[in-house]
Amino acid sequence: MALKMHPSLAVHVGDWLKTEIVEPAQVSVTALAEHFGVSRQALSTLLNGNANLSADMAIRFEKAFGIKADTLLRMQTTYELAQAREHEQDIKVEKLAKAA
Repeated sequence: MALKMHPSLAVHVGDWLKTEIVEPAQVSVTALAEHFGVSRQALSTLLNGNANLSADMAIRFEKAFGIKADTLLRMQTTYELAQAREHEQDIKVEKLAKAA
């Protein structure tokens, strides 16, 4: 039986990136967006937890800050699964019977 993580423990990767990586680096969102070659709005939306992390953006953070894209994407997946688990009881699917 797998352990279930309480949804409150899952942190959106954008929130984490903002507080643990971007703010300590003392770089503005505008400057970082320009450095990444993305729009300020796209980066801001991610860092404020309102957009999911894409693989491309994860690679940009890896190249700029050295944190592995794989790690960031696992954080994103963990967050999404925790969010889905909050309404798991609403997902009505029966176990599929084995074919004879």
